[in-house]
Amino acid sequence: MHLEEGAARVGRSLDDFRICPTVNVMIGDDLGSARDAMRPMLSLYVGGMGSREQNFYNRLVSTYGFEAAAKEVQDLYLEGRKSEAAMALPDALIDAVSIVGPKDRAREQIRAYQEAGVDTLIVAPMAMDNESRKQQLRLVAGLADGVA
Repeated sequence: MHLEEGAARVGRSLDDFRICPTVNVMIGDDLGSARDAMRPMLSLYVGGMGSREQNFYNRLVSTYGFEAAAKEVQDLYLEGRKSEAAMALPDALIDAVSIVGPKDRAREQIRAYQEAGVDTLIVAPMAMDNESRKQQLRLVAGLADGVA
């Protein structure tokens, strides 16, 4: 609705509009470890981007139903307690905004993006080194082939 209104104001159509979200990814047999790989980046965005009054990502995850967690993460992060902020992220929030866990689970998450109308899924592997990042990309590519 908002996109249609904006496009109409500038005389454009949404016929060629593509949905291409970027999603952090960590595929691995240990779901807890995969979620933990997301925590530093996600806590930075929810807790430390902008100020207490102006943090787009904090407001965004609040609209997803994680208002209390968003406030706690931000409070901890802005107090310099970054590790605690990362650990305060609920698993459900990590799951809602990331592709994490074993291959079968990741395949279902990729399928959910496809079913939601995503045209191109841009993935950002949360691995520590270049070879591990490449391996994560290979895993996603292999899983995505089985989704279509």
